[in-house]
Amino acid sequence: MLQALVKTASQLLSDLNGSLQRGRLLPRPPVPVPAAPKHQPLQRVLLTDGVGRTLFEEYAAHRDSSRGEEETGWVLLGLREATEAVVLATLPAGAMRSAGVAHVQFNSSAQVLGSRFVRQEDRRLSIVGVVHTHPGSLRHPSDADYRGDSQWVGQLRGGEGLFGIGTADGQPTGGTELARQPRPHLQCLGKLCLSWYALGQGDAHYRPLPVGLTLGPDLARGLHPIWATIEAHAERLDRLARQQTGVTFTVTEGKHGPALGVTVPLAEPGSLIRVLVEEKEVRYFLLQDEKLLAVEPGPAQVDQGVYLLLAELAAQL
Repeated sequence: MLQALVKTASQLLSDLNGSLQRGRLLPRPPVPVPAAPKHQPLQRVLLTDGVGRTLFEEYAAHRDSSRGEEETGWVLLGLREATEAVVLATLPAGAMRSAGVAHVQFNSSAQVLGSRFVRQEDRRLSIVGVVHTHPGSLRHPSDADYRGDSQWVGQLRGGEGLFGIGTADGQPTGGTELARQPRPHLQCLGKLCLSWYALGQGDAHYRPLPVGLTLGPDLARGLHPIWATIEAHAERLDRLARQQTGVTFTVTEGKHGPALGVTVPLAEPGSLIRVLVEEKEVRYFLLQDEKLLAVEPGPAQVDQGVYLLLAELAAQL
């Protein structure tokens, strides 16, 4: 009896295995994951119309300012595609730049914080190049530009960067001024001109880069009115963002106009510290149990104020 049961069970197991083998689907080939674009030498730079307006409007305002004889510039953030760079944001050199008639050195701390702000919405964005102006009529990067740029481009995606040179040697047409493009790599609006170039790692010289326009914003334009505030607090805010998980930044309304909002999430769900940073004032708020409470004036150093508030909250536990 036992042998018959074992034989029957063995036969059932054999039949089941055979049935499973016959009914088994052939293994599917893995679904290919789109590969990141293989970077080739840049063939074009594409600016959003928002970026184009920022560059020309702020260049004109700079020339009318008390520092108009100095060089100025912008860091460009965007998407590095296979053969083109799409510029989506500009970060100004700022008032704390070191500049003269033949050089400009950006305030790097402010640029880092500005990059954090822009990349909150799209982590794909990265630095793709820079624009800087020449007070004279040199529409090409200088030898001094090359010495610095050639060492820097290797850090960029694709090992190549785009470079815009601003000059004020255009020929106004009279009447209503419209932007013109006399050459594929040259944009002019009134007297102001932007000449575009590419430089790759190991290149012996820059090459002209055709430029085009597309509809879209300047994702960092909201930061420009509060750039002085960003410069004043950049180092401490960047350190806070590196030390605390989930810190975010917004442009919001303050007492005297636009302000920088800083949000620091707490461990309890729905609880957070909110800081409003203006050039000459820093205010702290605490959101707990759906109640927003103003905190007594804290230090102007934002990171210190946040950590003092965290320490007080910890002491209450």
